[in-house]
Amino acid sequence: MAFVEPVTLQARGVRLVPLGLEHEAGLRTAASDGELWKLRITSVPEPHETRAYIETALQTGNRLAFAVTDAGSGKVLGSSSFHDIVPAVKRVEIGYTWYAASSQRTHVNTTCKLLMLTHAFETLGCHVVGWRTDNFNFASQQAIERLGARKDGVIRGHALRRDGTIRDTVMYSLRAGEWPEVKAQLLYLLDKPRT
Repeated sequence: MAFVEPVTLQARGVRLVPLGLEHEAGLRTAASDGELWKLRITSVPEPHETRAYIETALQTGNRLAFAVTDAGSGKVLGSSSFHDIVPAVKRVEIGYTWYAASSQRTHVNTTCKLLMLTHAFETLGCHVVGWRTDNFNFASQQAIERLGARKDGVIRGHALRRDGTIRDTVMYSLRAGEWPEVKAQLLYLLDKPRT
């Protein structure tokens, strides 16, 4: 049995289902909501690259990609993944995360993180969950830090951006012992009235 196997996760009107080719049209629509592929610091596919994006996610051996959907309508809101899965040390990373512009600054991301972190720590028994982001993706860095993750450091000259420039990668992690407090904070954020 594999360490991380396909699973459906659901709470608060958000459902994460294993990404498949059946999500192509919905993913294309979600990416078009805000023309997210124009951001040089993300991995959002251009509309004509949506199928290849899904195929790459499915062919990567150490990645479990999800379509983030509205539980009621089935509408695709975005995508997120467990990746860089290391069974020997019970570590996963959460990444390749993006949402349609209309789903940003809503409960969707907080709910997804709650679902994925709960699964990682409480079902898979992970010791650590990590994140990585572009050194210029300040919004992502702030969101990861709001979760309670700790900045581990920066890997300089780590990867290519879509425009061919070389990025530095900021690494974060959350350990199992920190999870109870982070979970309490995520639940608090989801339950407090939104203004």
